[in-house]
This record gives sequence, structure tokens and C-alpha cells, in this order.
Amino acid sequence: MAAPIYGPEVLDSVVIGAGQAGLSASYHLRRRGLDHVVLDADEAPGGAWRHRWDSLTMDDVHGVADLPDATAPGRGHERANVVIPAWFGEYERAHDLPVLRPVQVDRVESVDDLLVVRAGSRSWTTRTVVNGTGTWRRPFVPRYPGQETFSGEQLHTVDYPGPEHFRGKRTLVVGGGASAVQFLGELRPVTDTVWVTRNEPVWRDHVEEFDGRAAIALVEERVRKGLPPSSVVSVTGLGLRPQEQEAARLGAYDRRPMFARIEPHGVRWDDGSFEHVDVILWATGFRPAVSHLAPLRLRSEYGGIRLLTSTRDVQSATTAAVDPRVQLVGYGPSASTIGGNRAGRAAALAVDRYVRATTRSSVPA
Repeated sequence: MAAPIYGPEVLDSVVIGAGQAGLSASYHLRRRGLDHVVLDADEAPGGAWRHRWDSLTMDDVHGVADLPDATAPGRGHERANVVIPAWFGEYERAHDLPVLRPVQVDRVESVDDLLVVRAGSRSWTTRTVVNGTGTWRRPFVPRYPGQETFSGEQLHTVDYPGPEHFRGKRTLVVGGGASAVQFLGELRPVTDTVWVTRNEPVWRDHVEEFDGRAAIALVEERVRKGLPPSSVVSVTGLGLRPQEQEAARLGAYDRRPMFARIEPHGVRWDDGSFEHVDVILWATGFRPAVSHLAPLRLRSEYGGIRLLTSTRDVQSATTAAVDPRVQLVGYGPSASTIGGNRAGRAAALAVDRYVRATTRSSVPA
């Protein structure tokens, strides 16, 4: 493995990912005069929003927080995968953020007191890393007996092509989160659906009302212990929006418990009965896309990355407990657009403190 050439350029920070949290971090790093670059795997601005399905409109999204010094787009019937990437692109240009793309980071290594970020034959040497890679590139599909024998289609949220693709195809939707509810809202008016979840769904009376602080605290508690972040639907609950009421009337949300196994033409229930389906849509979530950080050995014995947390603002928990050179934004308690913004600022503050402390101590007396 080639050693890095330090030369005259050792960056203060490398931000990995140009989604909401990464852009927020870059904005605050620039304001503090910290020399950095943003490495983004996509060919154009927008982060995960670029890859959302065409039928997802700005009316459908759960809310997009403002970026620092920039008001988020409002609701409407425009496609979210067009509006938000355009907004991100304008933001990058307006604030002259140092985004390089497409750059797919392979790994981050520790070399002496510095970090080396590698992407193919390219590398960047830096004092710190701010990781904002989110989850979109790591979809999660659980394993069930007979899954490989299914002769129909199996799709995940990342593959969702819109409701017309499913017309006339009996579709099994797996998952108990907001995406599953949205998919059923689109699909049931055009085709027959079956909904299965591992646990009984928790519903709330009003779609906009939930205890967000309690949800964030639940995630923070897991991350503080070094456990992998998990869904907070059990705290926030599920709600139906007006556009999903027709699907509800048609019985889309009559949930069934998980099946026992998958067979070539459907699923077999625990009682031995059979359910024919043409498509299985796995709305089963994502895992943090952090495999490139593996050489740093940040994971705890429980499988997650423990963060140094504060009881004052759990969304500002960004520093990896075992390595203060690494900040994680959009991870755990900051895995939301609002949380990503706060985490971006907190990460820049932490980077500033670290750089000042280490560069001061390295200057000869």
C-alpha cells in the first residue's frame, strides 16, 4: 500500500458526503477558516434526494430543514428528487463550498497523527474527518427461508419505480415505517396489496404530531451505549396523510404478522396457509454507510459507533468516542435534516478545537 505524501498540504478536515449534514458542516468549517474539501460519491448535487422515486413530491416529504443561511423549499406538487437537488446545488455555488465529485471514498486510514482518505488512486491527508454518508447506499433486506426461490420481483425502497409499475401485480409490502405507509398509500388504489410487519404498528391521531425530542433521545441512548442506531417509529408513531385515506378505505393498512417462509409464488403463513403475491417490496430501512471507516476500528463490541454525548443537546453528538479526529454527522441522533444541520455546526466546532489544540502543541517552543 502506497504511503501518503504529506507535502505542503495537510487539510484541516475532509468531509465525506454532500447531503444536508455534509453541506452544513462545510458551511461552518468555511466560516471558521478551516481548510477542507467535501468528497461526494454522486455525479451531481442532491445526496440521497437525487435517488428518491419520481412520485415523491414535496407534499409527501416529512419536512426539509433550512440549511445555514438558506431557507428550504416549501411544500408543493413538484418532485422532491428535482427540487431538493437543485436547492443543494444552488447552496454549494452560493457559498462556494469545496465539493469534489464524483469521488467514492474506499477507506479512511490512520497514519501517525493524521488521517488518510483514499478513493481509488487518489488520497487526501487530513487532521480530521467529518463523515456524512447517511444510509441510502446501504439498504437492509432481512433474510427469510426460501427467499432465493421467489419467482416474482423483489424490490427495496431504493428500487421503488412508482405506482404504475405495480398495476395489476399483487404486492406484498414488508415494513412498519413511514415509507411502507406511503407506498401502500400509492399502491392500493392501483393494485391489490398485503401489508406485513414484525410488530404491531403504533398509530398517532395526527400525522404532524409526535414527540420528536423523545424519539431523538431514544436514538441517542443507543448510540451512547455503542449500539447500532435503530428506527424510532415506536416513539413517533405512524400517521395517515390525506392522500392515504383512499388506501385506508380500501383496507391497505390491515396489517398481518410476518410470514414463516417465502415460496416461488408467494409466502406461507405460520398456520400453513398460502398467500399468492407477484411482488415483494421490502420497505425495511437502511443501515449507516460507514464501511469505509472500518480501518479506524470505531465500532464498539455492540456493533455501533459510540459518540461522545451531551445531555444539553443530543443532536450535537458527533465525536467518535474512540477517536476525536472523527466526526459523524447525520448518524444516530442527528439522522434527520434538522439534526444534520445542528450536527454540522457541532462537528465544525469540534474540528476547530481539535485543530487548534494539535497545531498549537506541534509548534516548537
